[in-house]
Amino acid sequence: MDPTRVAIIGLGPRGVTVLERVLEHAHRLPVGASLQIDVYDEGNAGEGCHRASQPDHLLINTVASQVSIFPPSSLAGGHGGISLVEWAHAFGYRRHGDSFVRSETGSAKPITQADHLPRALLGEYLAWACQRIVGMMPTHVRVTHHRKQVVDLRPMDEGFEVVVSGGAAHRADFVFLTTGHGHRSPNGQDRAFDRFVNSHRQRNALLAYVATPYPIERLDSIDPTATVAVQGLGLTSHDVVSALTLGRGGRYVHDQGRLRYLPSGREPRMLLFSRNSLPFAARGVNQKGLAGKHQAAIFTVEAVIRRRQAALAATGDPRIDFEADVLPLVLQEMAYAYRCAVQKERCIAEGFEATDQELRAIEGILWPLKKRPFDSFGAFNDFVHGLIEEDLAEAAKGNLTSPVKAATDALRDTREALRAAVEHGGLTPLSHRFFVENFNAATNRVSFGPPRQRNAEYLALREAGLIDITGGPGATVVGDPHSARFRISAPYPTGEHHTEADVLVVARLDAYSPLTDSAPLTTRLLERGLIRSFCNGNYHPCGVEIDRAMHPVGFDGVPCSNIWVLGYPAEGAHFYTHALPRPGVLSRQTLDAQQCVLEMFAQVARRS
Repeated sequence: MDPTRVAIIGLGPRGVTVLERVLEHAHRLPVGASLQIDVYDEGNAGEGCHRASQPDHLLINTVASQVSIFPPSSLAGGHGGISLVEWAHAFGYRRHGDSFVRSETGSAKPITQADHLPRALLGEYLAWACQRIVGMMPTHVRVTHHRKQVVDLRPMDEGFEVVVSGGAAHRADFVFLTTGHGHRSPNGQDRAFDRFVNSHRQRNALLAYVATPYPIERLDSIDPTATVAVQGLGLTSHDVVSALTLGRGGRYVHDQGRLRYLPSGREPRMLLFSRNSLPFAARGVNQKGLAGKHQAAIFTVEAVIRRRQAALAATGDPRIDFEADVLPLVLQEMAYAYRCAVQKERCIAEGFEATDQELRAIEGILWPLKKRPFDSFGAFNDFVHGLIEEDLAEAAKGNLTSPVKAATDALRDTREALRAAVEHGGLTPLSHRFFVENFNAATNRVSFGPPRQRNAEYLALREAGLIDITGGPGATVVGDPHSARFRISAPYPTGEHHTEADVLVVARLDAYSPLTDSAPLTTRLLERGLIRSFCNGNYHPCGVEIDRAMHPVGFDGVPCSNIWVLGYPAEGAHFYTHALPRPGVLSRQTLDAQQCVLEMFAQVARRS
């Protein structure tokens, strides 16, 4: 019997998890059946965007103890799995100053559960895990890695031809799309800024536009004498700042309880801004252990289901309004976590009602600019830096002790309830837009921020005169032909505030959309009608449309039963697909991959 051929396109964490679930359930294949799995990725198997070769100053924003690729119990991971920190210990990695290296010297210290490790180390771990999984495959499952970009998927009788760059093609009976992050095609603003740079570089040799900072090494060409405007204050901006400081030989030292930055002399001056110019809040010290989490009292999956049933009974439409039906539950849950931290014990959940003061505190955490006007940029700048100082103090208290961090951590721990509300067009279209563009943007800022040290480093850089916030609420950026520089402006009652920069770096990751993705494969899948954009009414948040079995829905509205879409390309129909599994928890990533693999095995059995 010829082997069943399986294509996995993209071999980052989602592709690795598909392989891990194939290994786990390979015994379910019919007697005599075999698999030939062709995996396609130009990079090292398993790493995805976490290149082991990237600079080690780029950090994971989750503590080492909360990162794993293995489920709680499996053939590949054993009982309990093998977490990132366990792997690092086993392979001899230790902390030496600010570096993590294989070392047996007396000055090196063991990596702790609370360390934020380099993403390069995560890439090495993922590559090791992939190699381990493939090496454990039974003899009737073969895996071949093709270091090629897939550019087309040609439908054939009961399968496909997977076409790679250069023109070679391989047959596939089943396909898993686990392509990870997308890369948008240049938009109108990109083209306008490129034209501006090309037209004015003769007058300003420092002038440059960087539409994405990745790979991070592209920032090496920025001249130290330039002023760099960084558009975005989220996690990507911390990578940019790190590359232009630590990546250029600077270092931090502890001085009387604070960080102080010692420059190398090769750092440019940096100005950070965004549409509201608010920095991301720092992660609170983890006090919950490896698998501990806030136990939801109000905002639960069951509560969302009840709201949906009520909407269906009242209107005949199961979609719910986020602001009317879901947000009140979220705010009450955050307030509950807040009060538990204040009282230093778990409060009685039954009949809980937040006070007006508690709700004002929660809304102030999520939307600190609401009803807070600023007469001048100076007033805004003072507010922002006071906010950073206060937030660092709260983060140091921990995610159980600090009422602020307890409340924001509750958002992370009730993610399944959010999924129950949002996924597969579960919200009304207008409220779906509010969820994505307002609420989710706010929760990302307060709950999914950088390690504490990043915000402490920002303050040290500011004290050294190398960085500052610019703009403010409503900030915009244009190319100024008179100065041959980029001009960042924001309106205030006392007059417009503006600054100028030689280099503009866009520090954000765009959501994956088939309408803007630059990959040749996406273009061909659209042209062939194999995928279409996910839309909730007339709103397209991002991603491709999938059914509940994770098959892409084609242009004709029919799902393709032998293709599965996992991870970033499905973000939109799914929610929060980019979180890596946590040790001791059967993660959504594993469960999704398992559902797809078991369905594939059932189809193999029917074909046998």
